[in-house]
This record gives sequence, C-alpha cells and structure tokens, in this order.
Amino acid sequence: MIEWFCWWHNDNSVVHFCYIEEIDGPSRDYCDETKTQYPCNPGKGYYGRGPLQLSWNYNYALAGKDIGFDGLNNPEIVATDPAISFRAALWFWMNNVHSVIGQGFGATIRAINGMECNGGNSNSVTSRVQYYTQYCNQLGVAPGDNLQC
Repeated sequence: MIEWFCWWHNDNSVVHFCYIEEIDGPSRDYCDETKTQYPCNPGKGYYGRGPLQLSWNYNYALAGKDIGFDGLNNPEIVATDPAISFRAALWFWMNNVHSVIGQGFGATIRAINGMECNGGNSNSVTSRVQYYTQYCNQLGVAPGDNLQC
C-alpha cells in the first residue's frame, strides 16, 4: 500500500496531498454507462485514486491502455502500485489538464474537478482557490487571472 505524506507549514496548515483514495469513494458511482466502449465491471469502483484522484470508468480504461494496466478490471492498482499511481496521475494531467494551464487556475479546476464548477460545489472551489493563492504568496509568484471555474 502506498502511504501519502502531508507537508505541514509552521502554522500547521496542511498541504493537501494526503489521500490515496477518495473519501467515501466506494459509495459513489463513477460508471458512465453511456461510454459503452468502456464497460464497467459490476464488482469494481472507479472512484478517485492516486495523486490526482483518477476517476470514472473511461479514464481508468484509457489510462490503463496507455500505461499498461487493466483499468476496468483492476482499478485498485492505482492505489496500491506507486509507479502506476504516479503514471496514472501524469497520464491524466497530460491528457486533460496540461492544455488548459494558460487559461488560469480556474480552468485547471474545471479539468480536474469539473463537477464542482457552476455551483456544483462552490465551497470546494473557493477552498481550492484560497489554497492556490496562499501557495503562490508563499512562493512569491502572482496567481494570475481566472482563478474560479
């Protein structure tokens, strides 16, 4: 099992990189049955796992195809194999996020957590923006425009 670590700043604020699996993930349904070319295995859950919380049957299938694991029948490997975990995160980043970086932090939120946008979970979006601007301030860089999704 992979053990994530949490970095602590001197004011005890945690840098959120702590979860191998999505909180309450097994209770959520991330099977998009309209993506029939990526059929869900009834005994498997396609909830968030790994550094970028890979989610949805189609993402597991495509990541698995590209980096060499059976994403539909063994999605758990993203939480148990460190190499696959980070390869899946990099796969997701390069295929879904990298192209929108120049559009501002809000575009990256939409690419990673689109369900939170447009009122889906405005508290989470606000929290992400607050952490991002805090980290930018600590690093002495401007956060840029378009922070909200």
